[in-house]
Amino acid sequence: MQVYVTAFIIGGLICVIGQLLMDLTALTPAHILVLFVILGGVLSGLGFYQPLIDFAGAGATIPLPGFGHTLVAGTFEEINKVGALGIFSGAFKAAATGVTAAVVFGFFMSVLFNPKG
Repeated sequence: MQVYVTAFIIGGLICVIGQLLMDLTALTPAHILVLFVILGGVLSGLGFYQPLIDFAGAGATIPLPGFGHTLVAGTFEEINKVGALGIFSGAFKAAATGVTAAVVFGFFMSVLFNPKG
């Protein structure tokens, strides 16, 4: 039960930060999306994001900074396997499943439901 509460609190705090940025600054949701992904990648590269994931689990991997972490961690892993060529393939391999699922499920939802324009 504690795992779920921790994930909820950490994920919720990340969302609260995003909401505060939208309410208190001139940043658009697109700016905040990019900011969070880059922040997750930078924190991952510096070694700070993995301890947060170890502590919060899905509360840290599901929000947008988790995507940045996935890209950087996949790149580092691929560099360790194949060398410098991993710079070009690591992020794609690490994120391919999630991106493919988002595209496929998004397509099916657009076919099944009539959006209100």
